[in-house]
Amino acid sequence: MHGPTLTSNQPAVADIPRQCLTFVLAKEEYGVDILRVQEIKGFTAVTPLPNTPPHIRGVMNLRGTVVPVIDLRSRFGMPEHPYDKFTVIIVLTVGTRVVGLVVDAVSDVLEMADVGVDATPDLGAGVDTSFLRGVCRSGERLVMLLDIDQVVGLDTGR
Repeated sequence: MHGPTLTSNQPAVADIPRQCLTFVLAKEEYGVDILRVQEIKGFTAVTPLPNTPPHIRGVMNLRGTVVPVIDLRSRFGMPEHPYDKFTVIIVLTVGTRVVGLVVDAVSDVLEMADVGVDATPDLGAGVDTSFLRGVCRSGERLVMLLDIDQVVGLDTGR
């Protein structure tokens, strides 16, 4: 199997997952390393926690494990969107923790060997792109690869 096609100033091939689970937020596609995904659950109510940032919706009980749930729309400063029948919680492993991410909908699994991967574009000094690993090109689609450690690590302050 060949690695993804890389152009100059790109992340190393070792930094790019072999497969990504893609999902939608505000009509844009994002991807996370499929090896981090434990499961995908339909949205269920979560228990709110006091004194947490607005993007931390609360916690849920996942077979005896208390899992924090983060709303990615809120985390990325996107407009709120009512949860509907397509809203899901993607349960991921981040280091030694398990975390749930609320997203608008799941798209599909993207084979990284079949797409081009570019480095995150430089958007200027005022734009934080530290949570992105790169941008995939699949036909006319652009999928932003998330560095889930950065997304979740920045949430918890750990």
